Amino acid sequence: MSDPTTIVISDLHKAYGQVQAVAGISQQIDCGQIFGLLGPNGAGKTTLIRLLIGSTKATSGSISVLGLDPIRQKSALRRLIGYMPQTPTLYEDLTAYENIRFFGQAHPIANLADRVREVIEFVGLSERATDQVYKFSGGMKQRVSLACALVHQPQLLFLDEPTSGIDPKLREAFWAHFHQLTADGVTIILSTHQMDEAMNCDQLGVLYQGAFLAADSPRNLLLGSQTKIIVQKGAVREAYQVANTREELPSVLQQYGLDPAVSQIAVEEDTLESVVLGMIQQHEMNHTREAADERCN
Repeated sequence: MSDPTTIVISDLHKAYGQVQAVAGISQQIDCGQIFGLLGPNGAGKTTLIRLLIGSTKATSGSISVLGLDPIRQKSALRRLIGYMPQTPTLYEDLTAYENIRFFGQAHPIANLADRVREVIEFVGLSERATDQVYKFSGGMKQRVSLACALVHQPQLLFLDEPTSGIDPKLREAFWAHFHQLTADGVTIILSTHQMDEAMNCDQLGVLYQGAFLAADSPRNLLLGSQTKIIVQKGAVREAYQVANTREELPSVLQQYGLDPAVSQIAVEEDTLESVVLGMIQQHEMNHTREAADERCN
């Protein structure tokens, strides 16, 4: 039975001068899922993707992608992966069809013309396939870029901020495409800084300053969150922090009985954004404390 692990990262570092873009990441990512790289701009998401596809070399550590070394076995790996950069790299004077065919010619694809038409239909551009790309909106260029990454039917797809700058309707369509791909067995590594998108991922790696603060499913990341219960009783507003709303809400409300003075009860649950911000704040506090301890020693 084959190993289901798609990517194995061990103590990975990438430095640009004094800047540690990736700082000691170790992680395994299994196949057939959407793994999101979540973090603010500058967290190391794009650098990590570039390391995984072999477009830049690590300072230290090791990477295995589909059992291959991204640097030493780059040619073999390129046939198995697709990459959609944050900014589409298309030929503006070519049509959508011609762009996709051009990128497809880099791979041994049987019946390339049929395959190009398939991916054009998949991304919803059949009616504009013969239009030159310079006539397209930003969202349409993103669709062409996605089709270029898919034309050779990769096992593993890397998407760097794939829905950046596109409207909510198109974003929804993109995510429908992503889930369809994983249902067909494709693994997707996707970077984003948008919390609502992150909730659509199967697993999340929360990146900050080049390191993972956490790696788990969105559901599990939220399990440790807090809920605020606010009770408005006359002019008095009372708030309670609870860890388990379902179990603790009754005990909070029992003390009020059926008091007619209670005019409103609100339940405010932590969001993924607040959980991630809490992780970052805790990381900063720990870093400050460690730095202070070093000065004292």
